[in-house]
Amino acid sequence: MKRIITAAAIGLTCLAGAAGAQAPQSATADVIKGRQAAMMLSGVAMASIKGSIDAGQPPASQRFATRSLSRWAHAVPGMFPAGSGPEAGVQTNAKAEIWTDRAGFEARAADYAAAADRLAELAASEDAAAFGAQWTTVRATCQACHDAYKVS
Repeated sequence: MKRIITAAAIGLTCLAGAAGAQAPQSATADVIKGRQAAMMLSGVAMASIKGSIDAGQPPASQRFATRSLSRWAHAVPGMFPAGSGPEAGVQTNAKAEIWTDRAGFEARAADYAAAADRLAELAASEDAAAFGAQWTTVRATCQACHDAYKVS
């Protein structure tokens, strides 16, 4: 009986240790999957905004999309915590430079956020020409970050 209790205790200890060891990996995987989904949604927002510009719709039709894009742009740096790169064991297109050149990454993310903020402001102003020009700026800041920090 003592052997059974000891074996059960050891087994439970091993299971508890294994569960604890998997939790951080699972949380990291969730962060990676979350940022990948948000990147895709930001692409949808960008396409919606561009479609409205091309169709001659008023900038106000894109207020929600531009505010969403702005919020995402401010969240980007936090979606790349330490340990959420290729070493996490989850498919990611994030280059290691995000973490080795953190200052550069955060600077590019700040440029993107500032450009997205301005786009959201212009959606409220109804200046279609400025809105269209700012979309191009947002696209360029987005692409600059991808060029430096995303695997092609």
